[in-house]
Amino acid sequence: MRKKSSIGGKIFMALIFLFLYAPIFVLIVFSFNKAKSRTQWTGFTFDWYKELFSDSSIMNALYTTLAVSIIAALVATVVGTITAVGLSKMSRRWRSPLLTINNIPVMNAEIVTGVSLCLLFVFLGSFLKFNLGFGTLLIAHITFDIPYVILSVMPKIHQMDNNLMDAAQDLGCTWFQAFRKVMIPEIMPGIVNGMIIAFTMSIDDFVISYFTAGSRVETLSMRIYSMTRKQISPKINAISTLLFVSVLVLLVIINVRQSRQEAKAKELERKLVNK
Repeated sequence: MRKKSSIGGKIFMALIFLFLYAPIFVLIVFSFNKAKSRTQWTGFTFDWYKELFSDSSIMNALYTTLAVSIIAALVATVVGTITAVGLSKMSRRWRSPLLTINNIPVMNAEIVTGVSLCLLFVFLGSFLKFNLGFGTLLIAHITFDIPYVILSVMPKIHQMDNNLMDAAQDLGCTWFQAFRKVMIPEIMPGIVNGMIIAFTMSIDDFVISYFTAGSRVETLSMRIYSMTRKQISPKINAISTLLFVSVLVLLVIINVRQSRQEAKAKELERKLVNK
């Protein structure tokens, strides 16, 4: 009975993954199709990728997406790391509610965050005389990236021995020197993971970008959406394939890094126990 249930569970899981990823697999395959047909395979070609990189509107959207994602990830990493360190120094009475507030943007529906930020920018713009554009888009991305960085850095701070900072200061380091030379190296894996997650979230975002970019700025996801509203071109398959591969590579890097860190932590724990 156990063997039958195990086989049935594996088959059920395989069907779920097939249902989830079969459309993406079809999209990737037809991005190399010679014809514009989405149902009939006529031959292999890279022509749609060549047309994709020669399309100025798509390339401009790509440059905007990369610029916003990189800047937002860097700023969110710095702000999120400093915030995580500050939260770790607070008492549980204050830290718990603040962490709950930090989790709201992560759990909240993106459309709620997007509409809220849009209304805020429109309200402030009426007083400060600015319009939705690259600046508001960048601020929105930084805003929803910061919680992910905090959630990545906090566990590493909790794993760190608090006596290390005190020992460094006892040996003559200032607080900033101890922070730079002791704490930062200890929590660096969490910082790097947070930065990669922030970059991945930014490059993959559509809803929040749609509400905060205005009419003069367009990200890659917004460009794809506008292309699908007209006649669907095979270039959309090519863009989607590149986006899927990029996000997949980043997620693999994150998971590999986390698994290596866990393995190192277990190995260190095992050595300490044996001693």
